[in-house]
Amino acid sequence: MTTSGRIQLLRADERPATPWLNGGGVTREVAGFPAGAALDGFDWRVSLADVASAGPFSRFPGIDRVITLVEGAGMALTVDGGEQVIDAPFRPFAFAGDAATDCRLLGGPVVDFNVMTRRGRVEATVDLLGAPGPLAVPPAATVLLVCVAGSATLDGTELARFDAALLAAPGPYRLLPSDGGVCAAVTFHPAR
Repeated sequence: MTTSGRIQLLRADERPATPWLNGGGVTREVAGFPAGAALDGFDWRVSLADVASAGPFSRFPGIDRVITLVEGAGMALTVDGGEQVIDAPFRPFAFAGDAATDCRLLGGPVVDFNVMTRRGRVEATVDLLGAPGPLAVPPAATVLLVCVAGSATLDGTELARFDAALLAAPGPYRLLPSDGGVCAAVTFHPAR
């Protein structure tokens, strides 16, 4: 982690991989709040997961989730009996973390981008940005920007694939994706 003025950099190569209990993949936590909180104590948590095989998702009571495919052919999620096919990259899908959820891979391993928020405390929006432009941090909000494809520059700071920038100070910031760059901008704000 490096802090550069208003930007706290979270480099991808500094994240350890944590194996899933069911052996179906690994997760790399990008950031969470409060920092260092256990799975039962976070307000929000963002991670990237390498999903290697089909199987059930862990349940997270009281948590809302948004999952976005960033690599691979996709997956079919069965959430409380209803199937949702996630086969197009960079299209967020929201669901309840306490729902019974099962995953079927459509054509091999995938990498997905996960956003989890504690219901009643924090809400999040996930926007995928692939064009140059300004990026603002709304009042009383925090923005986590994660480069999910290619590369990008944020206010002169280079972001490689899967690098992240935590932005708590008001903007505007200037985002310049390159090499087919796509960034996920996750805006966290207190629940209404």
